[in-house]
Formats: sequence, structure tokens, C-alpha cells
Amino acid sequence: MNGTRASLDQIKAIADGVKAPLSEKIDTLLCPPATLLYVATALCDDSPLAIGAQDCHQQVSGAHTGDISAEMIADCFGTHVIVGHSERRRNHAESDMLVRAKAQAAHDAGLIAIICIGETAYERNSGQTLDVLKRELIGSIPDGSSAQTTVVAYEPVWAIGTGVVPTQENVEEAHAFIRAELIQRFGKEGANMRILYGGSVSGANARDLLEVPHVNGVLVGGQSLKAADFLAIYAAFERQFA
Repeated sequence: MNGTRASLDQIKAIADGVKAPLSEKIDTLLCPPATLLYVATALCDDSPLAIGAQDCHQQVSGAHTGDISAEMIADCFGTHVIVGHSERRRNHAESDMLVRAKAQAAHDAGLIAIICIGETAYERNSGQTLDVLKRELIGSIPDGSSAQTTVVAYEPVWAIGTGVVPTQENVEEAHAFIRAELIQRFGKEGANMRILYGGSVSGANARDLLEVPHVNGVLVGGQSLKAADFLAIYAAFERQFA
């Protein structure tokens, strides 16, 4: 819940910074507040930068005052939507079942669903990390999901906005587990689904994170509010494609 019309300058600066040759090798996405969604898509019409939304309702339409459907996002030319973010799960008590329904609604509207999973500090400290990831993977991803429609984002809740980043070993263990679970359930599609890491990502640590096996990209939080910070993370991908 950050950003007003004054933020459009930052969005435009990000759009201008996402350019060839790197933009031809990676996908770059910004998910502004819903109030800026339509204007942002128009602003980025000539840029490789994709625009998505931060959440959607599971129904196509109806008496759901204040909610936004996946169809509305698509109607604003959005291409992606984040579902199951830890803040939605925590602050709005969203269950795996609800997250799955939202992801299915995204698929039905032709959007790519970015499905977030991750453990809390208590769950990690009590040795439940992999059990939590397995439960949320099973419960949150719709049957029939594919690499073209679905991205999984691992965001350890205890690392979000805290400046604390898991060790590379922690990230590698989680991402390898997620990959194995996706392959077991979806076969070749699971092998090709992108798995993002999210949690205090910055220009300073992005390159190291991207070197971890099965980390196919990053889900950026606070560092997406300013173009300079976001583009520093974007530039971290250059090493992979040098």
C-alpha cells in the first residue's frame, strides 16, 4: 500500500531502465497499487516492463465491495497478479484454499499467477520449514498449472522487510525442495516453473542470491519503490548473461 500519482515518475524511470540487451533475456515485472494499474500499463506501453497487480478476488464479479477481480486486472492490461503474499495470509487470514482459488481465477482470466509460500520465524525455529512449504505448495497451486501460467515465490516471512537474509544454504535447501515437489506433481511443467526468492532483496545481495541453484529470479519488496534501487537489482542479472 505504497504509491500515488507522484510515484509515476519512478515507474517511468524503471520502464526506461528496463532495456535491451538484458530485457531480451529476462522478464521484469512491476506490481503497483490497483489505483495506478491502468495508468502504469499505459505509461509502460513501449517498454519491456510488464505490469501486474498485488492481489485479486477469487470471483469473476459480484457483491464484493472494494475487491478487484482478475478480469478487471486483465481489462487494465495487467499480465500478472501476486496471490498468497505473506501479508495477505497474515493480515487477512487467507488460507491455502483461498489462495488456490485466486490463482485459478488468475489463470481463467489469462493472467500469470505468482503464488507466494514461506515459513514464519516460529516455524523455521521449530524445524517445520519443509513441512510448511509442502503444505502450502499442495494447497495453494491449482491442478493443471503450467510453467506458462504459474510462478512460485518463496518468501521466508521472517526475512521480509527485516534486512535479514537467509544463508545461501537455507535458500538452496528451500528452493531445491520446492523444485522437487513441483516436478513430482507437475512433471516437466514443474521442472520449468520459475521459483523466485523474496525477502529483503537488494542490489547488494541479488547477485549472490541469483547464483543459488533453482533461484530463477527475485520478488522485490521495498526496493521496488525507487527506480535506482529496483534497477540495481535488475542490473544484478547481467552477470548471469554476460
